[in-house]
Amino acid sequence: MSKTIGILLFVLFSIMGMGTALADIYMFIDSDGIVHFTNVPTSTDYKIYIKEKPKKIKSQSDTQEYDDIIRKAHKKYGVEFSLIKAVINVESSFNPNAVSKKGAKGLMQIMPDNFEALFVKDPFNPSQNIMGGVLYLRKLLRRYEHKLPLALAAYNAGPEAVDKYRRVPPYKETQNYVRKVMKLYSQYKNF
Repeated sequence: MSKTIGILLFVLFSIMGMGTALADIYMFIDSDGIVHFTNVPTSTDYKIYIKEKPKKIKSQSDTQEYDDIIRKAHKKYGVEFSLIKAVINVESSFNPNAVSKKGAKGLMQIMPDNFEALFVKDPFNPSQNIMGGVLYLRKLLRRYEHKLPLALAAYNAGPEAVDKYRRVPPYKETQNYVRKVMKLYSQYKNF
């Protein structure tokens, strides 16, 4: 075995020993005996080498820090507690300081253009962010006659995209977002 292959195997086994893999890793050995690794296989020659462990839902105790604020938002706006919690989980993984690549901020990832309309002065304040995000979610639920997938798609991609297609837009990110929130919503309802 060449020194390079030995180093690569050491690195891969080290990653495996870290407890969670970062992504599926595929491997194949070409006709020259060179070992190739990738997370995006380009041919059927690649075989799974390391399988990513599925992401676990955060336990109820891990996400209780904001439950009082979520209950207040539920009471004020009539949006289900478990739905609010699912949106927060998908949007920010309960990180009040989260900032997206597009500039959305806080637990519910509110865009700066919406702060004023949603009464958010400090997007990193959990109470303001949750109350503003739930107000927006309620507006979307009403706009789309409580058709939850459409409201969630609009929360992610914007109402213009949902109106244009009159369904969940054909954007992979948005379709995945809706699926994730719906799955977590169902799971939180059963806690």
